[in-house]
Amino acid sequence: TVQRTSVQSTQLAQRLPSTTAHCLVARRFISDHAKSLIDNAVKQNALVVFMKGTPDEPMCGFSRAVIQILQMHGVDEITGVDCLQDPEVREGIKEYTDWPTIPQVYVKGEFIGGCDVMVQMHQSGELHELLVKEKLLDEETNPEPEK
Repeated sequence: TVQRTSVQSTQLAQRLPSTTAHCLVARRFISDHAKSLIDNAVKQNALVVFMKGTPDEPMCGFSRAVIQILQMHGVDEITGVDCLQDPEVREGIKEYTDWPTIPQVYVKGEFIGGCDVMVQMHQSGELHELLVKEKLLDEETNPEPEK
């Protein structure tokens, strides 16, 4: 049965344009459970980080860096979703945004990016502007100077 499925996928891929075939053959689908959990977290929280670990105990350097950047900006309320606790959410969040890595940051329902994007936004001042615009910070709040 497995070989037959592979053959059918290959045959389908040969009949479709390469980009379409790649999407159909390589794409997995997010489970209803994971989609519901992710949707709820994104919609019900002003700022949410899908991460490895928790904001109090990040379990990887990239998750820790994102939390530290947010804390430097004075963000007090950070909702974290520990992707290590649920394999469906860990894989599902990557499909939800079509972004391959964790952590992932959302502000007011909008996907902002991962660690690299957060670092760039912090360095350019865009993150502070976004947090003020979305009323997650007061205008007077300035990030702590880098040491």
